[in-house]
Amino acid sequence: MVDSKNIRWSKRAKAAESINVETKAYFSERVRHIYFCLLTTISTLMLVKWKGRKKAWLSMVLEVNYKLRPFKPSDLEGVIRINRESLPENYTALFFMNLYKRFPETFIVAEANREIVGYIMCRIETGIPSFKLLGITRRGHVISIAVLPRHQQKGIGYALMQEATQAMVKYNAKECYLEVRTSNLPAVELYKKLGFEIARTLRNYYADGEDAFVMSRQVPLSMK
Repeated sequence: MVDSKNIRWSKRAKAAESINVETKAYFSERVRHIYFCLLTTISTLMLVKWKGRKKAWLSMVLEVNYKLRPFKPSDLEGVIRINRESLPENYTALFFMNLYKRFPETFIVAEANREIVGYIMCRIETGIPSFKLLGITRRGHVISIAVLPRHQQKGIGYALMQEATQAMVKYNAKECYLEVRTSNLPAVELYKKLGFEIARTLRNYYADGEDAFVMSRQVPLSMK
């Protein structure tokens, strides 16, 4: 004789097991769906971010082939053009050549695709250190640094500063300093990254009446 009670419990158990399997399958599918949505969202955000930076990244890649080398007299015309296009403080050809003849190691140009796109020129002086009250020392003075506007923000100015300050050691310089407009915040930040500190402010230093920061650091220059 078949036990009807056991049959009913068996049917209920099978039904419960079926519901449990269906529930697990449902939640498993929901988890997969949520995971897929999250993955898609993250991928989309990364793609948008990449597209926003793609132009700048490509620009950096295209600029990798620039090189630094010592200035030579045949570069004078290109250097003067950069000076005129990039800076309000302009110098004569005689001034450029005089610094080159006296301190050739610290007159450096940046070249990209056989075009002069930046330069730095310096001189070596003897004077009182920026961060000491007594004594005198050999000091490298960055007279002028410029990069053509279309080649800026690509690390050329950073590289020129590093190269020139390293070259100052050949003249036994112990310190490097420069003047920069107080309003030229990108340049100030660049020099700070290179380890320069603001030593003092020169009032009405430039011809238009703007103040200048005197920024200084010891050499050789180490990268941060």
